Amino acid sequence: MILSMTGYGAAEGESRGLKLSVELKSVNNRYLDIAVRMPRTFFFAEEGVKAAIQGRVSRGKVDVFINVDSSGAENMAVAVNAVLARGYAAALKNIAELCGAKEDLSASVIARFPDVLTVEKPETDSEGFTADLEKILTAALDAFDAMRRREGEALRADIESRLCLIEELVARIGARSPETVKEYRERLYARMVEVLGTVGVEEQRILQEAAVYADRVAVDEELVRLGSHIAQARKMLKEGSPVGRKLDFLIQEFNREANTCGSKCADGEIARVVVDLKAEIEKIREQVQNIE
Repeated sequence: MILSMTGYGAAEGESRGLKLSVELKSVNNRYLDIAVRMPRTFFFAEEGVKAAIQGRVSRGKVDVFINVDSSGAENMAVAVNAVLARGYAAALKNIAELCGAKEDLSASVIARFPDVLTVEKPETDSEGFTADLEKILTAALDAFDAMRRREGEALRADIESRLCLIEELVARIGARSPETVKEYRERLYARMVEVLGTVGVEEQRILQEAAVYADRVAVDEELVRLGSHIAQARKMLKEGSPVGRKLDFLIQEFNREANTCGSKCADGEIARVVVDLKAEIEKIREQVQNIE
């Protein structure tokens, strides 16, 4: 099955009272590039996340967003920094005495100062958290791959249709090529008759010139190779991903043969067909850039 390098997937879950959400999105890239964004407290799980993605994705730039909401976690405790609170209280009392102001030493006032109150979280069970995260990540990867499969199927269908068009264009060049030699021989004969008259025309000489011309404009080998490339591309599409790099290389070979046909042809009709051929090859090349 063909997979696109463009995809998106998301999943949510819980771990020890922590709400977790995982989002993945990817775009085209020559190699596999994974960027994980998650709270620093949970960096111990990053390598496991990357390993799980590497097991499912071979190419593309993948951005992973992991959010952890601890607001609903149990065993959260609020601690008072007694030393700091007493320090703030003494400082406020001193200010009141220095300025002759009214003292306001209520608990609510002191509690507003930085670090007087702190929220203490229980120590994270790293192994348990990682296991729970991997389950959520798997669900997100399943959704991610489902989108990549849908996109990949659309790419495969489009490339298959263009391969059929290329096959038709190659057949047209193959059918037209012998006609160009025949027309050249007729034009050469007419020109020699015009110059020398029917008596002075040497049939053998005309045949020799036509043979040289036919050898110069012959594209049989190029057409055979193009046919082979078409068959190979279809085989790769049938085998499924990862084939993006192989297809990219094969399309370069398509272009090489098409360019050779264009440089050899001395016929307007074939030249127009070659232009159409190169246009279809370019469209396939653009689509191949999206395949894993």
